[in-house]
Amino acid sequence: MKIYVLTINLIFLNLHKIILLCLLVICIKKSYSQDYRITGSVRDANTAKSIPNVEIKLRGTNLLTTTNAEGVFNLNGMLPEGKQQLVFSKIGYQILNLSITLEGNKLLDLLYIPMSVDLKELNKELDRISLTESELNSEDDQQDNIVSGLLGATNDVFSNAAAYDFSATFFRPRGLDSKYSKVLINGITLNKINTGRPQWGTWGGLNDVMRNREFSKATEPSAYSFGAPAGVLHFNMLASKYRRGGRISYAYANRTYTGRVMASYSSGLGSSGWAYTVLASRRFGNEGSIEGTSYDANSVFLSIEKKLSDKHSLNLVAFYTPNRRGRSTALTQELIDLKGYTYNPNWGLQNGNIRNSRLREIREPIFILSHNFKISDQTTVNTNFAYQSGLTKNSRIDYTGSTLITSDDNQESFVGGARNPAPNYYQNLPSYFLRFTNPTAANYQNAYLAQQAFENNGQLNWDQLYKANSSAENSRLNPIYAVQNDVNKDDIIHVSSLVASSLSENYKLTAGISGSFLKSQNYAELDDLLGGDQWLDIDNFAEDDASTGGNLAQTDLRNRNRLVKAGERYKYNFKITSTKASVFSQLEATYNHLDFYAAIQGGFANYQRNGLYENGYYPGNLSFGKSDKVTFNTYGLKGGLTYKFNGKHFALVNGSLQRLELPSNTVFTNSRQNNAILEDASAEQIISLDASYIYRSTVLKAKLSAYYINFSEGSDLSFFYTQSLQSSLIDKGNALVQEVTTNISKRNIGLEFGLEYKLLPTLTLKTAAAIAENTFRNNPNIYYTTTLANEQISFGNNQANLKNYHVSGGPEQAIQLGFDYRDPDFWWLGASINRFSNAYVDISHLRRSGAFATDYDGLPFNDYDLENAKTLLQQEKLDSYYLLNIVGGKSWLINGKSIGFFATINNVLNTRYKTGGFEDSRVGDYRSLKEESEREQPLFGNRYFLGYGATIYANLYLRF
Repeated sequence: MKIYVLTINLIFLNLHKIILLCLLVICIKKSYSQDYRITGSVRDANTAKSIPNVEIKLRGTNLLTTTNAEGVFNLNGMLPEGKQQLVFSKIGYQILNLSITLEGNKLLDLLYIPMSVDLKELNKELDRISLTESELNSEDDQQDNIVSGLLGATNDVFSNAAAYDFSATFFRPRGLDSKYSKVLINGITLNKINTGRPQWGTWGGLNDVMRNREFSKATEPSAYSFGAPAGVLHFNMLASKYRRGGRISYAYANRTYTGRVMASYSSGLGSSGWAYTVLASRRFGNEGSIEGTSYDANSVFLSIEKKLSDKHSLNLVAFYTPNRRGRSTALTQELIDLKGYTYNPNWGLQNGNIRNSRLREIREPIFILSHNFKISDQTTVNTNFAYQSGLTKNSRIDYTGSTLITSDDNQESFVGGARNPAPNYYQNLPSYFLRFTNPTAANYQNAYLAQQAFENNGQLNWDQLYKANSSAENSRLNPIYAVQNDVNKDDIIHVSSLVASSLSENYKLTAGISGSFLKSQNYAELDDLLGGDQWLDIDNFAEDDASTGGNLAQTDLRNRNRLVKAGERYKYNFKITSTKASVFSQLEATYNHLDFYAAIQGGFANYQRNGLYENGYYPGNLSFGKSDKVTFNTYGLKGGLTYKFNGKHFALVNGSLQRLELPSNTVFTNSRQNNAILEDASAEQIISLDASYIYRSTVLKAKLSAYYINFSEGSDLSFFYTQSLQSSLIDKGNALVQEVTTNISKRNIGLEFGLEYKLLPTLTLKTAAAIAENTFRNNPNIYYTTTLANEQISFGNNQANLKNYHVSGGPEQAIQLGFDYRDPDFWWLGASINRFSNAYVDISHLRRSGAFATDYDGLPFNDYDLENAKTLLQQEKLDSYYLLNIVGGKSWLINGKSIGFFATINNVLNTRYKTGGFEDSRVGDYRSLKEESEREQPLFGNRYFLGYGATIYANLYLRF
C-alpha cells in the first residue's frame, strides 16, 4: 500500500504547478471583443420536454457550453459583434445550426429552441456498434492486433468505411497495430501494460453506454491526451451525459455469439443534482460461425453522478463484464482442403457435449471515480482515479505428465509424457505419410487411411485422454494429460487530471498529467487433471543425466519434485511491477481561415520482474528474485494546421514525433523462466506526417489524404519450436527458442480517399479507397536463446534480411462502392461491394537469418543455390477477394417511444478468403525448406487466418 501511495504522490507532485500556470496564462490574456451573454431553453420538438446535456458551440470559436437538467443554457464570453452561428448537438437529435446577430444589447435571450429526434442517427449508432462488436470480442490472436472499427468511427467517409466494412476483414487503417492506439474511459487510459493493446473483452457488452465517444486521429489534437499513432478513442461515461430514457433490445447473430439481451436506463440530471445510468446484458451461444467456439458473457454497468454545486460534481463508474469463450486457430492449406474453412481442431465431444481445450476467460471489474471542477465558464479541471483488478485465463492441453523414479543409489529419472494429442498434429495428416522423396504404395495406403480418419473425425479425443490417465493410475503412475491455464492477474491504479481552458474566443489550452501503477501476477494453473489425482511439477523435456542430478527438470529448485493438485500453481510463477507517468500540454487556435495547434508530451515507464520460482535451467538470481529495473523515457511533439479557403474547401497538414516504451512482454525475453532482459532495449521512435484536402457541400463530401509513417528502433519477441537452429550447440537444430529481433525499421505510406454524393434527398452514393505499402526498411539485429544453450545464438552478421519485405497486417488495398437510402418514413437500406487485395503472410525471421544457409556444423550448405533460395524466400501474397454487405432497418416513433428493427448481412455471397497468415519457422533452413517445396503437400506449410462466411446480425429494440 505504501508503494501505491508513494506512486500517487509522485504523479501529483507538480500538478498544482501546472494548474497555476494555466490560470496565470488565463489572467493575463487580452481580448478586444465585447462581453456578451446568450441564453435559451432547448426542448424536444415532439414532446416539448427539456433536453439536458445539449452541447452549444459558437462556430469559429472555442466557446461552448451545455444545457442543464431543465434544458437551459448560458453562453458567456468576449464575442465580436455581427452575424454569428450557434451549433446545437446531442446524440439522438438532428444537429441544429442557428444564425444570430450580436449588437447593442449584450444579453440575447433565444427563449424556446426546438430540436428534432434523429431516428436515422439512432439507427446508425445501433448499426455501427453492432457491426464492430464481433471485433471487440474476437478470439483470434490476429484480431488482438487490429485497430477496432470503433477506433475509426467518425463522420469522415473513408473512416466510416474502414470502421464498418473494411474492419470485418482485419483491415488495419494505415497498417497500424492496435498497440499504437489509445482507449480511454472518463480520462483513464485502459491499454494493457503487458501488451500495450486495448483488451476489448474487458468492456464487451456495454453497447448502450458506449455511444458518447470521441475519436482523434493520429496527428490531430485530442481533448483528453497527447495522442497515439493510430489515434485516441475516448468514451465519456459520466451519468449526466446520457440522454434520459431507456432501451431494451434483443439481438440474433451467427458470428461469435447467437443471442444477446440488453437493457439500460438513464435518469438524466434531475433537479436534485443526481443522475444515474444502469445496464445489464447477456451474450450467449453454444457455437459461432467457427466450430466449437462457445460464448458465455455477462455485463453490468453503473454510472452515478452528483452535482455538488454549479462548479463541482462527482461521478462513479463501475462495470464488470465476465466472459468465457472458446477459441479457434490458424489453419494450413492441407487442413482447409480436408475439413473446410470453419474447421477448429481445439474441440471434441465429451459425454456428447462440445468441449473446447482452448478457452479464454476474462474477469476484470473496473471502478472510476471522477471529480469535475468548473472554475469558470472558460476553464475546467477533471480529475480521475481508477482501480482495475482481475484476471485473464487461457487454457490448453498439457501432455507432459511424468512420474519420478528413484534408483537404489538415489539417482533420479522421470518417465511419462506423450505425443501432442491435437488432432491437427502433423503426424496425423496424410502429408506425413507422403513426406518421402519417392512414396511407395504402402505410403499412399497409409496416407489414404489417415485422410479417411481425419475427415470422419479430426477432433480432440477427450475420452482417450481420460483413458490414458486411468491406465497410468492403474500402473501407479501420475497422469499424463491435464488442462493448464496460463493466468495473468493484474491490480492497477490509474490517476489522471486534465485542465482545459478557453483563453479567448480563438485559443484553447489543454494540459494533463496521468500515471499508473501495476502489480501483475503471472503463473500456470493446473485446471483439470482429467481424472487424475496429482501432477509432478517438472519439465518433461529437460535433458537431465547423472551430472545434473535432475536439477534441470525442476521448475522450482526450492521445491524439488513438487506434487501439485488441481487449482494450484505450477510450471512458472512470477510478478511484474510497472510504473508509468506522463504529462502533456496542447494549444489550439481557431480563426476564420486558419486553425492550428501544437502539443508536447514527456513521461517515463519502468518494469521489473520478480521470480517466485527458481528454475532448474537458470539457478539463483538468473530466475529467482528481482531482475534489474528497465526504464524508458518517452516524449512526443506534434502539430498541425487547417486552412479554410471558404466554407467548402479545406487543406490540412499534420505531423508528429513520438518515443514509445516497449510493452513488458517484449522487455523480458523469457519471463516464464528467467530474468533475462532484451539487449539494448530502447523506446521505439515513430514519425508521422499526413496531408489532406477536404471538400464539403450540401450534396458532395470528399476527402483525399496522403500519409507517411516511419518506425525505427523497434523490437519483437517470438516463441516457437524449430528443427533449424543451425548451431553446433544444438543437436540437429531441434530446440524451443526465444527469437529476439531489435533495431527494426518500418515504413507505412499510402493514400486514403472517401467520397459521398447525395444523388437525391433520400439516396446517397459513396466510395472509399485505401492504397498502401507497409514494408521493412532495414535488416534488424537478431539472436536466439534456448534452455539447450548457456549463451545467445547468432548467425552470420547477426541480422535478419527483412528489408523490402511487406509487414503483414491485413490487406494493404481496399476499395468500396455503395449506397445508403433513408426514407422519410424511417426505413432505410444500404449496401456496399468491397474489394480487398495485397495481403501478405508474416515472414519467418529465422529463414532470413544466417541460419538459412548454414548447416549444423556452422559451415555453408554445399548444395546452396542462390536463385532457388530467392524463390523459397519469396513472401506469399494472398488472393484478392470481394465482399458484399447489406444493412437495413425500420423505426417507428409512437407516443415519444422509438421501436425499431435492423439487420446486417456481411459477406452475402459467402465468399471464402484468407485475411492473413504466417510462415512456420519449424522449418527454417535452405535444405529443409527445399525438401518441403518439393513435396506435394508440405508438412509445415504456411498457416492462415480465415475470414468469416456469410454472417447476420439482427436487432429488435424499444427505446423509451
